[in-house]
Amino acid sequence: MSQLERHIAWRYIFSKKSHNAINIVSGVSAAAVGVVTAAMVCVLSVMNGFGSLIETMFSQFDPQLRITATTGKSFSITDESIQSVIALPFVELVSQTIEETALIRYQEHQLPAHLMGVDDNFRQLTSIDSIITDGKYSVYDGAFERAVLGRGLAGQIGINAHFVGGIHIYAPKRTERVNLMRPDQSFNEATVFISSTFAVNQVKYDDAYMLISLPLARELFDYDSVTVTALNLQLSPSISTKRAKKQIQHLLAEKYVVQDRYEQQADFFRILKIEKLLTVLLMTFILLIACFNIISSLSMLIIDKKADIRILSNLGADQTTIRKIFLFEGWLICSLGAAIGLVVGLFLSLIQEHFGLIKLGNGTEYVISSYPVEVQAVDILIVAVVVLLLGLISAWYPVRKLRIE
Repeated sequence: MSQLERHIAWRYIFSKKSHNAINIVSGVSAAAVGVVTAAMVCVLSVMNGFGSLIETMFSQFDPQLRITATTGKSFSITDESIQSVIALPFVELVSQTIEETALIRYQEHQLPAHLMGVDDNFRQLTSIDSIITDGKYSVYDGAFERAVLGRGLAGQIGINAHFVGGIHIYAPKRTERVNLMRPDQSFNEATVFISSTFAVNQVKYDDAYMLISLPLARELFDYDSVTVTALNLQLSPSISTKRAKKQIQHLLAEKYVVQDRYEQQADFFRILKIEKLLTVLLMTFILLIACFNIISSLSMLIIDKKADIRILSNLGADQTTIRKIFLFEGWLICSLGAAIGLVVGLFLSLIQEHFGLIKLGNGTEYVISSYPVEVQAVDILIVAVVVLLLGLISAWYPVRKLRIE
């Protein structure tokens, strides 16, 4: 597009028209695009904020990297490839865990629970102390076996950290067949005393998980002293998680699976991405409706400037040149609205991110007091591209039928 075409388009957008309605419609068009653009920036930033909030909650319980077997449920830590991973210089901490499902009973209440046997390193590897809601973290106090329950699970079974009664655990003997004559002998049993409750604020953990000591888990589920269902790793800050994961997976080959925090919660983050995509599509549809105003204003402008079109034609401008002028004119209307919308959206998002002006409820009913916001550059780029592309399409529609008389 030549400088002359851009210059004429700029003059048209700010010059006085013969009908004041054209100025009004053009202003409304830019304002509509701006409002939708600002809304897109704010909505996507809020979604990013909630995503980061949930990710932080998961990171308080999930390890930085988790190693599990590709086939089967358990594996031996004496495996040469596992030992080579443990010996890596950037692996700072290793925690062994055993996870199985068992029946728990307290007085008259009983229900299945997801038991996780953890070693002493689990406390250092995760931020479990930061999510303890009642009592003090302990899975073995030197005399009695203890348990740390999810807050929802503790509520379902009717117990809390201050109760002195024991929780009975029944786990089927993994290496034996069920004795139909004496089914009660087909279970390993143990009694633990609750030490505390935790809350990740995720149903997956809070309503199902119960932490016990690793030796007790091995006894309940018939595992030997070198067998685990997962190996959890904490890495040195000197290496990125992505790079470390790649190196470890190379050492372990296809026999094991190495998962970072995103992959450990793959279903959740997949749903979050789908929700974000649907939100973008919905806001794009609303933006498309707003762009109909551009079609109206540009059509009116073409009618208003018929005399100018004839003059330009007499001066030697061909049909393509005149079309480019009005195409750029319509795109400018959209661009001005987009620019204003991006600035307003960023301003509102940053204000909320730093000051939390819009509260959730009365500020005390939820995990956080105000709507979480996180502005991401990629979202701003996506919004800008979508708005400008739709603006270009909207401007092209009335211009394509422009004919020089």
